[in-house]
This record gives sequence, C-alpha cells and structure tokens, in this order.
Amino acid sequence: MSDDLKRDALEYHSLPRPGKLSIEITTPAETSRHLSLAYSPGVAEPVRAIAEDPENAFKYTMKGNLVAVISNGTAILGLGNLGSLASKPVMEGKALLFKRFANVDSIDIEIDSEDVDDIVKTVSLIAESFGGINLEDIKAPECFEVERRLIETCKVPIFHDDQHGTAIVTVAGMLNALEVQGKSIKDAKLVCLGAGAAAISCSRLLVSAGMPKDNILMIDRKGVIHGGRDDLNKYKAEFANQVTSARTLDDAIDGADIFLGLSGPDMLSADQLKKMAPNPIVFACANPDPEIRPELALATRDDLVMATGRSDYPNQVNNVLGFPFIFRGALDVRATAINEEMKLAAAFAIKELAKEEVLPEVVAAYGGEQWTFGRNYIIPKPMDARLLNRVAGAVARAAVETGVARVPLPEQYKA
Repeated sequence: MSDDLKRDALEYHSLPRPGKLSIEITTPAETSRHLSLAYSPGVAEPVRAIAEDPENAFKYTMKGNLVAVISNGTAILGLGNLGSLASKPVMEGKALLFKRFANVDSIDIEIDSEDVDDIVKTVSLIAESFGGINLEDIKAPECFEVERRLIETCKVPIFHDDQHGTAIVTVAGMLNALEVQGKSIKDAKLVCLGAGAAAISCSRLLVSAGMPKDNILMIDRKGVIHGGRDDLNKYKAEFANQVTSARTLDDAIDGADIFLGLSGPDMLSADQLKKMAPNPIVFACANPDPEIRPELALATRDDLVMATGRSDYPNQVNNVLGFPFIFRGALDVRATAINEEMKLAAAFAIKELAKEEVLPEVVAAYGGEQWTFGRNYIIPKPMDARLLNRVAGAVARAAVETGVARVPLPEQYKA
C-alpha cells in the first residue's frame, strides 16, 4: 500500500469522528410526552404486544431492518488471523455498505473466541434481536460448522458472506463469461486453486447452477484433491475427484476451460495459462494481488475473459453486488433462512443485469467509461441502482416460492 493511500485510509476512519457509523433517533424526543412514550411508562405497551405475539417485534422495533455483522477476526480480508478487535473496521465497513446500498441497518459484533461452541452459543443467544445474521471473516473449516449449527438453531437467516456472497457473484460472472466464450456450464472443465470457505462454496453453487462435480478439480496446498488422499476434512472430501490422474496445478490446468483462483498472489504462471483450452476464463480473485496479473494474462492470451477481486481492473468480483440486496429481500419477506434457491436467484439476477444498457449515472460515477456486455463487462457495477430491486426482488420471490417467507411478496417486487 502506498504511503498516500495508507494516510488517506487512516484519516477516513478517524475523521470527522472515529469509525464510519453512528446511531440516529427516528422518532421525536423533544418533550416529556415523547420521553414517556419512548421509555417508561409508554414502552410497556409494545412490550406486552410482543410478549403476546413475537411477530409484533417486526411492527414495534427495528428488528425487521436490522442485521448483525459478526466476526471473530480469524480470517480478516487477506490479512489472516489478527484477532476480533482488529476485525472491527472491516465489520463497520460491512455495516456501511448495508446502509449505503440497501438501507439496511446493521450492528457489528466481534466475538473474542476461536472456539466453535463459544461462537455458536453467543450468536444463538442474541439472534432473535435481529432480522438476520451476516457472519464474516471466520476461518475455514470452523466457519462451515458455525454456520451449519446456527442455521439449525436460529429462526433468522444465517449467511456467511465469505462463502455465499463470493459464490453468488462468482457464479453470476462465470455464467456470463461462459456465454461470452461460447461454452456450456455442463461441459466446461474448472480448476479451483484454493480449498477454503470461498472455494468450496463457489464450487457448490456452480454445481447447483449445472456444472457436473466431476468437471471440477480443486487444489489445496498439497496438490489436487483426489479420491486417493486420506488427509482431507469432510468439506474438501466433498470435491475429491475420483477419476483424475492430475496431482499438481501444472497437471490440472492442461486443457482446462476455467481457472478459479481463491488462493494467493502469482500462483498461476503464464506458461500454465498457455496450457488452458481455447477461449479460457480466468477468475483470479486473491486480494489484493491476484493469482496472475491481468497485464500478464492478457499479454499471454488474447482470447481470454478475465476477472479479479480488484476495482482497478474490469470485471471485479465484488461481494457488495450481493449481500446488501440478498438481506434486503430476505428481510422484506421476514425469511427464516437464505436457502440455495435464494442464492441462485440472486446470482441469476446479477447475471442478467450485466446484459442491459449501463445507466448514464453509472457511467458518470466511473469517470465516463462506457461498457457493453462482453469480455470486459460480465458483471454489473456496484453503483448500479437497479441491483436493489432486481436482486432483492429475486431473493424475496424465491423465499416466498420455497416456503421460508413469513409474509407475502411486497408490491414493489411483484413487477
């Protein structure tokens, strides 16, 4: 990071006051009458109403528009395990994005424990105060167990964004990249470098979208995950390829249609890129430095579609395209879960928006640069205001159709 960026980032987080968020009062609080309604004795009436019917919490409190952003700081961005308190700026940033893009209120909560039981107990005890729980920056494999147990325990949507947010946006972009390159998801061969939370969830959602599991070769630090290995946890074992003879990235990449990188910088060489099939797709999503630099990749292959996790290159795989709107849709129908159908609905909505004409205000927000659907534009831009109704609406409809919604589809999503 440059000295200028470091200085600007620290100033941004400290001025005009520390942090990025504040709490605002939404009702009058100017007179003694107001105070008697806000607190004692008036507050007793909504208390009694909620005790009689818990659904009244959505009517008389902020629960219906409130998400908890929860981390233990064991997998902070690309920085690793720096502790729960160090994760607070990221969680505040997540809350900022919820508010900015979907007008969802959120509170960040940092849990100072790496013990799965501690995390599950803490979250399950507070979950009913919120309309949804966004888990963040919890390392694998613990994150899978935490999410699974919370889904079983809690009556509100539980969503680990490092897994599912990344997967949803990746699948949206991947489906468009396949279309641009004239390939079918049922035939494409994918190499996934990385076997953590994001990699496993991306692979799972790609399978849900139509990719045969046998077409995926996943690679961890010890090489290709195959059926002959006896050192795999149950999550990696789900993608142990039973037929491949490939053992290294160099073996696996030969003839592959897609490279999905969720690992580290400079892990894919130009020579390996040359070995991929015609019209390859490369999603090099390690942050801040991708598995292969776009400049090198595009100089090596002129038939390439490339995406990264960075905003300074085309086709950014950015979770902000997903999680604010996914929760917006889930909250608006009081969903009890965010299921596979809702995730796919979000991915398809993002996918389709990239094919529409880019709005003038989006062009202006990005310095006048023009885009049309193709190799350099397979994923919409986060500033596209249409994402809100398109993605939230798709998620809300899927929730209603799959029976996890507690109220009917709102009018604004029926069109």
